[in-house]
Amino acid sequence: MIRKLNSNKLTVALPKGRLFDQTIDIFRKAGILKEEINSSSRKLIIESGDFYFLLVRAKDVPTYVENGIADIGVAGDDVLIESDPDVYRPVDLNIGVCSIVVAGLPESKEKYFSNPTSIKVSTKYPKVTKQFFGKKGVKVHIIELYGSVELAPLVGLSDYIVDIVETGRTLRENGLVVIEHIRQSSAKLIVNRISYKTRKEKLFPIIEKLHKFLDKGE
Repeated sequence: MIRKLNSNKLTVALPKGRLFDQTIDIFRKAGILKEEINSSSRKLIIESGDFYFLLVRAKDVPTYVENGIADIGVAGDDVLIESDPDVYRPVDLNIGVCSIVVAGLPESKEKYFSNPTSIKVSTKYPKVTKQFFGKKGVKVHIIELYGSVELAPLVGLSDYIVDIVETGRTLRENGLVVIEHIRQSSAKLIVNRISYKTRKEKLFPIIEKLHKFLDKGE
């Protein structure tokens, strides 16, 4: 049986984990959400006040928003670049801040900066990788992985990796170094295009409250 959500409430797609907690914290501090939410719940749909929160994988957030299942969502630049969804992105929440980098073994730095014509890269972000090296005029053989990309250079699967880095601790513990920064990534509020036009009375106050709160630098 398909569960029908109350159409009077806004549906929000959020990634599970720390980004969920950070988003809820901002919503509460900005005066958008008044109730406490149990982030440890195993429920995939959480009803709170005027909202339904859908807890999904980070990579799936844009899909739910673009297809109108969710009115709004929160996704990082790394996810948005890869999926390139047709959505509005009105607010940078300045959470989930990290860097997208090229990394590898220390001894591979010299080869990287010797203007190679082609390299082999393991990554969870094939589109980011292809675009970056395409602009540099370097032919890249991309090996797409879904976890522990740091292992690839250690066992010779690839010369380098492209991944997101927050503190760099995982790289250091595996003997890898950042070779080149590609870009910074942070979480954005994304909005379904139809919802943006048809649910202005609910969405615009949220966007305004977020801007007001974030502009204070709290």
